[in-house]
Parts: sequence; structure tokens; C-alpha cells
Amino acid sequence: MHCPFCKHSDTQVLDTRVSEEGDLIKRRRRCEKCDKRFTTYERAELALPAIVKKNGSRVEYNRSKIVDSMGIALRKRPVSAEAVEEAIRNIEERLLAMGEKEIASDRIGELVMRELKRLDKVAYIRFASVYKSFTDIESFESALKELK
Repeated sequence: MHCPFCKHSDTQVLDTRVSEEGDLIKRRRRCEKCDKRFTTYERAELALPAIVKKNGSRVEYNRSKIVDSMGIALRKRPVSAEAVEEAIRNIEERLLAMGEKEIASDRIGELVMRELKRLDKVAYIRFASVYKSFTDIESFESALKELK
């Protein structure tokens, strides 16, 4: 690891700690040349599949899009940030478990709907109304019946 201050290549690890979740390693380091200290973090990099949009274009997986859309659906609902984080982790674990290099965007929408249905029924209906593009009251009623 190069020192961020002087760019020297020899640094010494002073302390290593694993996060409570066990998915992150924090290391305190000291530069052998300038004696300054800094912290590095290590996390496993997982290859999530590329997303194939409805128009056929392909984009990289973007976690923030799921966070944002779930946040809109859950706005002013009594769901903790920890529960939302767990739901997003569940979605990502399912994506990884599929073992695919590409996945259709509608499959991700279905995974989000499944998690929202588990978290909060109102948020599920909010998301479904946009995702499924309800055009009439019958479509909306059908989604409500599905919840019962």
C-alpha cells in the first residue's frame, strides 16, 4: 500500500480490526518514510450482474437506484433504516446467487416488490403502482386483492 502523503511504497500495518458484520477490515498503517499514519478499508468486491433495460440497453448494477426507489415507496412509513438495508442485502444476495452475468431490469423490480411486500404493504402498493404502470382502478384493485 502506497502512502497517500508521500507515495512511498513501504507501509507498516499497526492494527487490524474486522467490522461487527464481518464484511469489512479496517487497517491502521504507518509510512516507513514520512512516519504519517492513515487508515485503509478492505471489502470483498462482488460482481453483480449487468442490468438489461426494457429497451435492450445494458447498464452496470447501481445500488443507489434501488435505495432511492425503495426510499420513495417507504417515505413516511414506519420502517427502520436497518430493515431497508437488510432488504437491499437480500436483493443483492439473490442477484449473486443467480450466477448470471446479465439480468433483466424487470426481474430486479420483482425482487424489490417482494421485499417491500414483506416490509410494508402500503410501500408495496406505492411501488407496484409505478412499476406496473396501473392505468385503471381495476389494476389497482387487483394488486390490493393480491395483498389480502
